[in-house]
Amino acid sequence: MGRKQRKKEKQKESTRELIGIDEITDYSLKTPYGELVYFKIHPTNISVLSDESITARIYALMTVLKGIVEIEMLCLNSKENFEDNKQYLKRRIEMEQNPAIRNLLKQDSTNLDRMQVQMATAREFLIIIRLKDEKESNIFPYLSRIEKNLKDQGFATRRADNQDIKRLLGVYYEQNVTTEKYEDYDGERWIVLGDM
Repeated sequence: MGRKQRKKEKQKESTRELIGIDEITDYSLKTPYGELVYFKIHPTNISVLSDESITARIYALMTVLKGIVEIEMLCLNSKENFEDNKQYLKRRIEMEQNPAIRNLLKQDSTNLDRMQVQMATAREFLIIIRLKDEKESNIFPYLSRIEKNLKDQGFATRRADNQDIKRLLGVYYEQNVTTEKYEDYDGERWIVLGDM
């Protein structure tokens, strides 16, 4: 295959192909390197826990890690970054001659600071299980055992579904934390089925 032909074929690839995803199922992400199943862990605010409680949480996590060989972990910073907006407002405040407008810009800047502080703890923690050559009939009992193990160790968790996985990819690849429903294809929400 010539260079031009390869370039043409590369342009036809979908976004999923470009980032190495074969399929997003109802419960997993299929890749050439295995099927990934995500468990969302709801974080615990350790700043209010005693030293003994923190030690117990660490021990519980060690127990989970020792019990599951295929485990991987991921932490996503699932908050918006307002730095560009804050820098813009700072420049506008310096340039603005009208005191009323300058006051409004300062209020906007203060509001962005407040929003950023409120979102500072918006992190998501995930346990990832990489399935390789698992029989279809064994997958769900295996995943249920893992979920039960996590819950037995005191972690508030649930298995990520199709929309959760799409949102995780949106946050990971483009820092998109505002979209409520992700489409399988661009413009999918505008298609009216049966209207032909």
